[in-house]
Amino acid sequence: MTGAARGIGLAVAQRFRQADAQVVMVDLDGAEVEAAADRIGAIGIGADVSDTTSVDGVVTAAVERTGRVDVLVNNAGLLRDRVLWKLTDDDWQHVLDVHTGGTFRFTRACVPHFRQQQYGRIVNVTSYTGLRGNRGQANYATAKAGIIGFTKTAAKELAGFGVTVNAVSPNAATRMTATIPEEKIPDVLGPIARFAEPSEIATAVCFLASEEAGYITGTVLPVDGGLSI
Repeated sequence: MTGAARGIGLAVAQRFRQADAQVVMVDLDGAEVEAAADRIGAIGIGADVSDTTSVDGVVTAAVERTGRVDVLVNNAGLLRDRVLWKLTDDDWQHVLDVHTGGTFRFTRACVPHFRQQQYGRIVNVTSYTGLRGNRGQANYATAKAGIIGFTKTAAKELAGFGVTVNAVSPNAATRMTATIPEEKIPDVLGPIARFAEPSEIATAVCFLASEEAGYITGTVLPVDGGLSI
């Protein structure tokens, strides 16, 4: 579980712990994720999802400490919002490296374990912005659209090994949505005129990671209160 120190990531980790799963929580902020993991009885590891060596080390450590890896949830992300003519190369590249690159690196690192055991569940976190775009978020929209394409491609490549790959597209109350000016909030809500709680997104993630969802792959599940209608 990446991006797990707070928000959606922490809510997903809590939901898996409630199901008595062994959970490895990953976040760039090592101290915060370790403290969060201690509170819920999980394992916390500080790591940079944009760095291959760091990612490979996390997966190795997770297998050493728990014995196997069954579910991967790619949630890590950040914002560097600017209109495109003001975006720097670093603004562009860093957002892609974390969102799309982190999803790719963790998936690649877990696949050998999934193939060996002929089982796995991957759930990626994308965004409505990846489908529709948003002013000031060319980098973020591109990254999230890339995750959708990656999800569908990985689903095709990994199905023969008993692995499903899906994504959720949330519209939740997080640190990202907290930056939206109050007068703009109605513009980013669907017919259910509120943001989801992180726990509501966690419910969808856990369903896609479950045995019951074994015949679902390559899909993007909107959990957005009807925003994408």
